[in-house]
Amino acid sequence: MSGFEEELLLDAEDNARAVSYIRAVLPQESKERFTDDDLYYFLDLIYEYYAAMTPDAAGFIDIDEQQTAAHLQAMAKKEGYGDFATEDLLFVVQGESEYAAQQADE
Repeated sequence: MSGFEEELLLDAEDNARAVSYIRAVLPQESKERFTDDDLYYFLDLIYEYYAAMTPDAAGFIDIDEQQTAAHLQAMAKKEGYGDFATEDLLFVVQGESEYAAQQADE
């Protein structure tokens, strides 16, 4: 297996763990509103959104979770993926943030 293929496999495994973590921390009523495919979709949007942000002079990115959730809602609607409430998407964003912090601590 090439290095690129190994990296893709590791990314896929990490995404699966992230989706599992997000699903576990979602409130029950939100869990029912998202399929795993939805969570993968929003995870990709989150990563794309953060990658497009410009870091400050110290190299940090100030992440506004409410703004991120609003962006996810707008993109899902624009791309014809669906109409999701920002309140539900905020739980997804917070779950991804918690997962990322947990991974950084390991």
